[in-house]
Amino acid sequence: MRSHRFGGTRRLRPVILAGAVIATFLLALGPVGRAAPAPIKLKAGIVAAIDQLGVPVALDRGFFEKWGLDVTIATPYPTGVDQLNALQAGEIQMAQVGVPMIGAVLRGMDLVILGNYSGSSVRLGGDDTMALVSREGTGIRSIRDLKGKKVAVSFGTISHLYILGILDRAGLAVADVTLVNTPPGEMPVALRGGAVDAFATWDPWPVIALGELATAYEVVRGGGFIGFMGFNVALRTWAERNTDTIERFLAARAEADKFMRGEAVKTAIVAVRWLPGLRPEVALRGVRNNLPTIDIRISYFNYLALHNAVNTLNRLGFIPGTFDVNKVFMPGPINSVIAKYPDLFSDLPPIPGSARVSTGFVFKPPSR
Repeated sequence: MRSHRFGGTRRLRPVILAGAVIATFLLALGPVGRAAPAPIKLKAGIVAAIDQLGVPVALDRGFFEKWGLDVTIATPYPTGVDQLNALQAGEIQMAQVGVPMIGAVLRGMDLVILGNYSGSSVRLGGDDTMALVSREGTGIRSIRDLKGKKVAVSFGTISHLYILGILDRAGLAVADVTLVNTPPGEMPVALRGGAVDAFATWDPWPVIALGELATAYEVVRGGGFIGFMGFNVALRTWAERNTDTIERFLAARAEADKFMRGEAVKTAIVAVRWLPGLRPEVALRGVRNNLPTIDIRISYFNYLALHNAVNTLNRLGFIPGTFDVNKVFMPGPINSVIAKYPDLFSDLPPIPGSARVSTGFVFKPPSR
């Protein structure tokens, strides 16, 4: 305070300081003099991918702390398969995966889907963070040119499903190409060295290839070839015992998502800190590619995306069976967050009425 406004501050300042101390003390005690509860500890996992930045952003911006959580993030995993192994081993409680959960569920892992980290609740699609990349000299200028070519993908991940969607749209069979199982981080190297003619995966690897290889180019970006799937998942036994923790986590994530949708540059700064070796310009381009896919809400379209993926992979012989997707979705916590804190979603388009998932919802596949 300034003396010219309050006529001298020597007598007022001790009162103010005492008030601040009392206020701090009362906040620490919480209601009726009880000590405020300690933040809930939680370990979360992510894959080294641009579309998984919601968890690091929530941590860096203090959103987890705001919602009463003490979150530790494991070192980013190469793929969702590695992340699910960590979840099953108890190293983390929350994971972010898509296609790899399909095989895990078929093998008996009791997973539940609690929200999206990437995708769309208002349409079927949302594969904007994916790209098919090739280089000069391969003869690949459109997806129809893939016949007879070698294409790097990561088997059992969303990149695998993405190339299957591309081939289907191009009227090609899986046997028309040679799919080479390759970790995402090695794809730009494989393309540069001529081991493959193209690769299909998620950012930042397509953007990295474009920056490192002068002859590289995107054959297609996104394209709506698949209903994109990126889910926040947990083991059912843990989820059923920790619904309050889950709601806090989803609320913090929803706040982080809203921040990312409005702050691409600041999100890219977080990406550089969390994804090793990522240059700022690559991070920013990847973040902007991902903006249309940031929607944590669950709708009919997310059920349909998973249903279609399960049946496609089974029809083509990549998985040994199917399952009812109703058994893996647990939309109650995210619906509760939406109802309690609508401002966290105010910048998103409303979910179409026919696609809303409410209490008692049962997904039924569309009739052919």
